[in-house]
Amino acid sequence: MEKKIAFVWSRFNHEITERMPPYARARAAQLGLRVEVEISVPGANEIPPIVKELLRRSDIIGVATMGAIVKGETKHDEAIGFATVDRLQGLATEFGKPVGLGIIGPGVTWKQAQKRIKEYAERSVGAIPEVIAAIKKARGKSKPKKDTD
Repeated sequence: MEKKIAFVWSRFNHEITERMPPYARARAAQLGLRVEVEISVPGANEIPPIVKELLRRSDIIGVATMGAIVKGETKHDEAIGFATVDRLQGLATEFGKPVGLGIIGPGVTWKQAQKRIKEYAERSVGAIPEVIAAIKKARGKSKPKKDTD
């Protein structure tokens, strides 16, 4: 069975976020994952409803999310960041599928966000197979590793 994943990324702060999917695609290829669908949305706040629809699909084993929530003059970045992460964690729990978090922020400066582009994009994809393995183990479906000593 082919391991298909999806990407959902925010166009807000596009100078940062549009650079993330290529790193995520490269990481997916390294891990033997096929990116079945990529969807961009206006901002991080719009990521969770799209993730929910993708997690409903039986052919999608996980979703990588990417975005950048940069600190401004108010605490709006914190409100959006905390709410978005909370909803994404809830969806992962509800569907029993991994949602890789590659959303930079909140509380980061523009310069800090630029430095984290590659790391967060790759992390959002890399988490998917690790969480799938952990879910299988928790369900008792993983094969026990033989002790080679």
